[in-house]
Amino acid sequence: MNPNLQDFEDPTAKTARGSPRLRALKAMLAATVLSAAVGGFLVGNNTAAQGAAPHPVATAAAAAVPHELNDASPFSFADLVEHVSPAVVTVVVEHMGAAQVADESDEIPAPFRQFGQGQGQGQGLGRGQGRQRQPALRSEARGAGFIIGDNGYIVTNNHVVDGGNKVTVKLPDGREFQAKVVGTDKDTDVALLHVDAKNLPTVAFGDDRRVRVGDWVVAVGNPFGLGGTVTAGIVSSIGRDIGNGPYTDYLQIDAPINQGNSGGPTFDISGRVVGMNTAIYSPSGGSVGIGFAIPASTVRAIVDQLKEHGSVARGYLGVQIQSLTPDMAASIGASDAKGAIVASVVDDSPAAKAGMRQGDVVVSLNGAGISDSRELTRKVALLPAGTRADFTVMRDGHKQNVSVTIGKRSDQTASADTGSRPDNRQSSESTLGMELAPLNPETRQDYRLGDNSKGVVVTSVDPDSDAADKGLHSGDVIMSIGGKDVRAPADVRKFVADAKRAGRTSVLMLVNGSGGQHFLTVKLA
Repeated sequence: MNPNLQDFEDPTAKTARGSPRLRALKAMLAATVLSAAVGGFLVGNNTAAQGAAPHPVATAAAAAVPHELNDASPFSFADLVEHVSPAVVTVVVEHMGAAQVADESDEIPAPFRQFGQGQGQGQGLGRGQGRQRQPALRSEARGAGFIIGDNGYIVTNNHVVDGGNKVTVKLPDGREFQAKVVGTDKDTDVALLHVDAKNLPTVAFGDDRRVRVGDWVVAVGNPFGLGGTVTAGIVSSIGRDIGNGPYTDYLQIDAPINQGNSGGPTFDISGRVVGMNTAIYSPSGGSVGIGFAIPASTVRAIVDQLKEHGSVARGYLGVQIQSLTPDMAASIGASDAKGAIVASVVDDSPAAKAGMRQGDVVVSLNGAGISDSRELTRKVALLPAGTRADFTVMRDGHKQNVSVTIGKRSDQTASADTGSRPDNRQSSESTLGMELAPLNPETRQDYRLGDNSKGVVVTSVDPDSDAADKGLHSGDVIMSIGGKDVRAPADVRKFVADAKRAGRTSVLMLVNGSGGQHFLTVKLA
């Protein structure tokens, strides 16, 4: 058993984790899948010929079900649903004043959609169905949520309750409670509610880090106001980026979810919450079988802070970072493209004080590997301010440890936080194709460069060159190549020649352009 599993479970939760029937359900499902795979291979060809053979999955499933549960029926999720659904609630949010439904494109890139379901007087299109303005004095939005503590704590999406004047929670048993919004976090789209009630049915968080692509999941929610709706599917992918901020990666599931499912839980077959449904991929506005859930580990971390403080404080490192691309890895002699390269270090930041340098490649944090800039951003953001964090960096071809006292991110430091820059585009084989000039009063004036600019200025770029493909253009300043400072155009020629002699296929450049300082690689002819 994973030793970290207890960190994600509520020992007081009234779930079916220990239920003999639910344990039998898991074993039954495993037998069903195995039998179906074998049966489908052996029977498939005869089915087409005879035209009347039973479906191999149904046959295998029926054979796998214990007689004491059902003598004839195939595999069912009914026992799981029976145990968890009492803790899945409908969240009704009342808005007073002129009803306004925002265009989702302001918050999340199309065709990804978040989905609270519009209801009530003055209602119009649900969230995600377009921009609309109504003159009504009262409107409602409906979503879903789940109870995580018998003392009244309920989790839902921020976009479900955002801007609401009154929040009501409806339980499947018919009870209704007015809820208080304890706190919200727009960046991860998590909200925590509280109702004045005791001995409520609850569900527990599972460990999404154990979830694999292909695992069964069950979604319960309130699509189109139809509370208590259950759908099932599998995990289609893990670690999805849907352009909704740097602090969340998503589980992709194919269990159908629609408007009103927002805030509802995604369960594994043990009945534990491994995600919270929050968005769908939908060119048309309806479900096409591609949904996204916030991982339970993210929800749990945010909920803990909201419960204790009512708000979320994120860790602050003070660097600009990029994902390491294969070209970058080759240019610095790295064995693979895992890690995040430091493009710049903010003066007087925690990273600067600890000695982190421009060009360092962060490969691990507190002993756990870092795959890319997004992962580093998420992990740093979850660290409490004041804690010590150990970063392993590659510097000059050697691993070094940098111990940093994490700061607290604020709105003022957000722009200098551990945000990632877009990865470089793929390039084609070509020459460097650049004309360079030294920095002097004339070039500084011509290209509006500050007195503190260092390096050489690019005066023109061949549009057919790899440098142009990578985004270099006139007015950019090349600051370093291969980690070596550039002071004159002759330095560029020398460092490129050195790279060729060393057998490199590309050079890593630090460039200061309109988007700030960033690394890119240019292939050598």
